[in-house]
Amino acid sequence: MNAKPPTPGSQSSLRESNRARIVEAIRQFGGLTQVELAGATGLSAASVSNIVKELTTLGVVQTAPSTRSGRRAQHVTLARTPGMVGGVQFGLRHMRVALADSAGTILADHQLPLGTDHRADAGLDRAALLIADMLETFDAESSELLSVAVALPAPVQRANGLISSPGILRGWDNVAVSEVMAERINKPVYVANSSNMGALGELRHGAAQGAQHTLYIQVGQRIGAGLIIGGELFWGANGSAGEFGHTTSDPDGQICRCGNRGCLETVAGGNVLLEALRVSHGVMTLKDMMRYAGDGDLGCMRAIADAGRAIGLAAANLCNVFNPERVVVGGDLAKTGAILLDPLRETIERFALPSTAESIHIVPGSLAGDAEIIGTIAYALERSDLLHGYSTQQRPSPLTHTPDPTEDQ
Repeated sequence: MNAKPPTPGSQSSLRESNRARIVEAIRQFGGLTQVELAGATGLSAASVSNIVKELTTLGVVQTAPSTRSGRRAQHVTLARTPGMVGGVQFGLRHMRVALADSAGTILADHQLPLGTDHRADAGLDRAALLIADMLETFDAESSELLSVAVALPAPVQRANGLISSPGILRGWDNVAVSEVMAERINKPVYVANSSNMGALGELRHGAAQGAQHTLYIQVGQRIGAGLIIGGELFWGANGSAGEFGHTTSDPDGQICRCGNRGCLETVAGGNVLLEALRVSHGVMTLKDMMRYAGDGDLGCMRAIADAGRAIGLAAANLCNVFNPERVVVGGDLAKTGAILLDPLRETIERFALPSTAESIHIVPGSLAGDAEIIGTIAYALERSDLLHGYSTQQRPSPLTHTPDPTEDQ
């Protein structure tokens, strides 16, 4: 007979919650002493000691003798299997770096802000240093790191990590990211488009699981997509497939950052929505607009709904060509729920062929802001020698350093 789940508010439920708090604190900081865990979680030293013993027995954490301020201590880290991979996700204004073991468990996850129009050399330098610091935190040798995957918010040539469309990610043009990063860490580096990594994350561990043909749409400051065909990510001829945001929406529209005119991003991208609301709402961030829309602000709701219709029209055309069984919508704006999804769904149903529309299941992404980093880790695992120890049905442990919905996606 299966054990009953803990009753909310019960002693067992509280204990499970305390276990989760300890695991989350360890993952966020990479490793802590028991005294530091007590301070980070607010639990008593006795509770921390008992829970650490339980988690050690379960194989969730491991302890090692250490010293702090001249005193003996127990350093607690997540238990890990041999071999590690790194994932680096660059946004327009942030960088996120995670380290995972061969089972796909995220061991550490950190985010750093980046300046507007940051340059590749500075960003890759910081990523390499952070990876080294994270390995040191786990007392891991550099030989344990087998590969690193890097996600960029731009079309990427898989062979060398070059941005395939100059001007989309300023400061990164003509940089062979795979080679440059590999020189810094002396490990194989694989580079891919962020939206494709989001699609891979949802495919392996999220809302696209179980579907053979899926369209993943990422909606935020930028708009991107990933195509899943036959249960696998479709890369295109050189790795640039999925530039959904640069499909033409208005041939006489604004000039896009890619150099074309009237791209979908110039109609429904986050910056465009914020600019349209500037007269009525003043200067806002994407996070502000989403919060106001959730509170019922009609102007913000209208801007997001209009974006949903524009995206839905472009998606309907793609669905007529691609005929997916599932459309997964992720990115920051997907967190507004029905405000974005209802008009998007209605537009696809209206403009896609009836035989195509009736077979499509349109759902929000289930990994929220973690889809890209989880996909990046999955990509690093699948391209490394760790694949034999990695089950695509096993979702990495939940991340605890999930970013706020910033205007960065």
